[in-house]
Amino acid sequence: MNTDRLTRKDELKQEFLLLKKESGTHSPSIATIFEKLPGVSIDVDACFLSNPYATDLFLKYLKDDLIKTNKLRDVLEFYPPQNQDVSRFISKAIGANQKNIFVGNGAIEIIQAVIHRFVGKKLCIIIPTFSSYYEFVRPDTEVLYYKLNKEDNFVLNPDKFISFVKDNEVDSIAIINPNNPNGGYLSLEDLNHIIESLKGLKNIIIDESFIHFAYENVDLSQITSEELIRNYSNLIIVKSLSKDFGIAGVRAGYAVMSEDKVKTLLSNGYLWNVSGLADYFFKIYSQNDFIVEYNVVRKKYIMNTLMFLTELNAITNLKVYPSKANFALVELKGMTSFDFYLDLLVDSGVYVRDCSDKIGLSGEFVRIASRTFEENLKIISAVKKAIS
Repeated sequence: MNTDRLTRKDELKQEFLLLKKESGTHSPSIATIFEKLPGVSIDVDACFLSNPYATDLFLKYLKDDLIKTNKLRDVLEFYPPQNQDVSRFISKAIGANQKNIFVGNGAIEIIQAVIHRFVGKKLCIIIPTFSSYYEFVRPDTEVLYYKLNKEDNFVLNPDKFISFVKDNEVDSIAIINPNNPNGGYLSLEDLNHIIESLKGLKNIIIDESFIHFAYENVDLSQITSEELIRNYSNLIIVKSLSKDFGIAGVRAGYAVMSEDKVKTLLSNGYLWNVSGLADYFFKIYSQNDFIVEYNVVRKKYIMNTLMFLTELNAITNLKVYPSKANFALVELKGMTSFDFYLDLLVDSGVYVRDCSDKIGLSGEFVRIASRTFEENLKIISAVKKAIS
């Protein structure tokens, strides 16, 4: 690498450190990077965790239903239905009672609403995890961390976790399944065991934002815990559509919870919190033809991801932790996570997640998302180049 390249990389390091500080514990968006660092080129976004094939499918429906028919103006100009009206489409799609569904402007709004409104004095969070679960707590809520160990491949032991929760007398817990940032997966059997053992808690929050990428059989059948709401009134299932369907810009999410919790949230705002585009998505989400096509691209993406993780695991000086999500937590040997992150970005135009700000990770870690088959080839090549 020549001197000019080294100087520019050193400049970018300082600029990215500043940009990262402004973004808090989340990565700067692609739009923010392009705006504030116009000299940076990004060819592959392996930071955001979405299925690009599902984005293509959504765009196909959007063009046919709204653009070609000139109905897009109506979606943009007029108010969408209210929260409880949008929920009827989700009810049809997932087979849950409409009265148990709360629609959110992305899962992040739901997480904040639930933690602010329902969590009591003690919340137990498994780390490493998505930072919003501990950042959104009220000042009067104590957060207890249950730490996963890298020596155990960040695998959660259900019985040890249950004992920890009971011993510390917490009133609420939050579990992401599969977990972010490591992709660790709790089987339905283990999850049911935890829920039943802790049925006396005030709240059990299960975040299934990545559940469509997990599987328990060779058919790659979809997994969900939403039907458990019928038996456990303390259960709150949070679902982001951004990852599964590749529509983060639409801001669409929902939660399944007890009827009284839904009523409480609806009586405190959230009347028109869902956009016209999100309302349109939920309508096609309830259509069988769309779901049949979606499952084809979902399975295609899972197979691509399995091949990608195998290739990633074969690279020397990396430890790739087991994942049933659409990403991998990677531990680096011989270089810092930020230097690796910057090398990928500057030298190869590949954007990944530097995990140095993640509570519960001791070492040099990055999170790398799976993309299309062609993009995954570029990611593998860039990682090999950075490592060498």
